[in-house]
Amino acid sequence: MKKAIFLFPLLFLFLFGNAQSFASKKPVYVIQVKGVINPVSAKFIVESIDKAEKISAQCLVLELDTPGGLMTSMRQITQRFLNSKIPIIVYVYPQGARAASAGVFITYAAHIAAMAPSTNIGAAHPVTIGGGTPGEPADTSGKSTMMEKITNDAVASIKGLAEKRHRNAKWAEDAVRKSVSITEKEALDLNVINYIAPTVDSLLALVDGERVNLDDHFTVLDTRNAPIIREEMNWRYRILDKLSDPNIAYIFLLLGMYGLIFELSNPGSILPGVAGVIFLILAFFAMQTLPINYAGLALMIFGIVLFILEIKITSYGLLTIGGIISMTLGSLMLFQSPYPFLKVSLGVIVPGVLVTALFFIFAVGIGLKAQTKRPVTGMEGLIDEIGEAITPIGTRSGKVKVHGEIWKAVSDQPIKKGSTVRVEKVNHLTLHVKHGE
Repeated sequence: MKKAIFLFPLLFLFLFGNAQSFASKKPVYVIQVKGVINPVSAKFIVESIDKAEKISAQCLVLELDTPGGLMTSMRQITQRFLNSKIPIIVYVYPQGARAASAGVFITYAAHIAAMAPSTNIGAAHPVTIGGGTPGEPADTSGKSTMMEKITNDAVASIKGLAEKRHRNAKWAEDAVRKSVSITEKEALDLNVINYIAPTVDSLLALVDGERVNLDDHFTVLDTRNAPIIREEMNWRYRILDKLSDPNIAYIFLLLGMYGLIFELSNPGSILPGVAGVIFLILAFFAMQTLPINYAGLALMIFGIVLFILEIKITSYGLLTIGGIISMTLGSLMLFQSPYPFLKVSLGVIVPGVLVTALFFIFAVGIGLKAQTKRPVTGMEGLIDEIGEAITPIGTRSGKVKVHGEIWKAVSDQPIKKGSTVRVEKVNHLTLHVKHGE
């Protein structure tokens, strides 16, 4: 009992001391990016670093799982990493994740790089423009020459990052030129990453005591049992990120075109026009984050023009076939990239083209036919109607009965009472008639 009483203050001091130590430690800022690297994810990462610096976090951990993305967004992220006032840790996580293409550059730009088990990194050949097979020599065409220039620029960039962070520059060059990819264990053996860790907590325990060079000074990490502040993408970022999906952009483009065509064919409807403009703005926003091919966009517009002409011109289906072919080719060419995540899925293209063709052939066609149909009511509806002369009709006077109504009537030829007459035209309230046939 005396021993317990003696040990109780020591236990209290131990727990209190640990609590004091935990409270005094600077927090670790943790964010997650999962998906394509685009302007939305780049803005989220940059703003998160700004927030982490403002609260004096001792480091920022980026949980990364990406198939790649745009080079412009990737450069924005790596530039912010290089100018960060706190250490940046890129952690390829969770298990099964990857850091491909732009993800390789982002990982190399970090002060510390780590991967979870069963992850991979590599395949960093640039795909900003179409064409260019990784590992193949460039030919003399302008397109391949441009691709070679972009590749060489990417190689120089990643080699510079490798030298600054003291990582394997040779493998980095192969990842860009030959699209090689490796597992986390190979990455650790080749000095591509610094650590392998199954969880964020284990990673923070591994990097505890790490001395990090921040250019103007060194800092020592004290991350074991440090408080963690986790920042998630808010609803605005999540919505904008979804809009950057090529399939969503494609659907919005079609909906925007439908809306404007509805408004132009029925002026004053308002709702279709407003909705069409909103969809087009969203589509154009998404397209600025994607490698758009304007030839594909022009083919899509030309296809819709052909559908409209099919309604007004009798081509026996030739214009419709041309419209389907034009829209299909334009849809396939709309986003120029060899990677599926930067292209429109065939599962979206085929229904989109078919729905558009049916829309113009049937819906718009029926509407136009209704507008051009001969009136059946009012004075215009009396044209070619059959009636009966209830008085003799001459060039100056007469009366006829049409649709059970009695009208004043005149005729260029005399018509006897009781004769069948046909209405030729209507002049104010007087019918011009002739002998019925």
